[in-house]
Amino acid sequence: MARADLSEDVATAEASCRPLRADAQRNRQRILDAAEEVFAKEGIAVPVDVVAEGAGVGVGTLYRHFPTKEALFEAIVVTKLDDLIEAAEVGEGGDAVEVFFGFLRRMADQVSLKHDLLDALAAAGVDFKSHCVARVDQLRDSLDRLRQRAVDSGQLRDDVTIDQIMTLVIGACRQPERRASDGQHDPQQMVGVICDGLRRHS
Repeated sequence: MARADLSEDVATAEASCRPLRADAQRNRQRILDAAEEVFAKEGIAVPVDVVAEGAGVGVGTLYRHFPTKEALFEAIVVTKLDDLIEAAEVGEGGDAVEVFFGFLRRMADQVSLKHDLLDALAAAGVDFKSHCVARVDQLRDSLDRLRQRAVDSGQLRDDVTIDQIMTLVIGACRQPERRASDGQHDPQQMVGVICDGLRRHS
């Protein structure tokens, strides 16, 4: 009898939650958008109350979606990885080399903040790589297809691997302290130099 009562309660609770799913999804996205903006401007040490305020939700709502700050960090990184994967997979039209270079520039826009978040996850003991290894592999494979199209078009060098290119782009963008101190390390400028070096000149 108790089991039947429990099943009935669960069914009732599920039915009452259904109309809220769209609202809950919107709240989750608002929290992610606000968190990314707040962390970019104020650093990852900012209290989650500030994120909740920026999203226009209560702290309780934030914690229902993301029980810890680390969970919020991870969700931001996963969301951006998914966005990059989608962009790489649909970006197969147009001039092959410009599509490839455009994606490298887009990736560079994400790197600095995402590395701050990854560092925070690592410091908290979160094994992010094991959680997202499939996504990272998918992103690499999608980007490599764009690279191969550019090579096949005759506009891109064929002696540089996708792993080498990703290392160059990420390395060029991971200099926030130097950028802040001398203003000479704009990530997009650095990626532009990398793209010039990858271009095949006739």
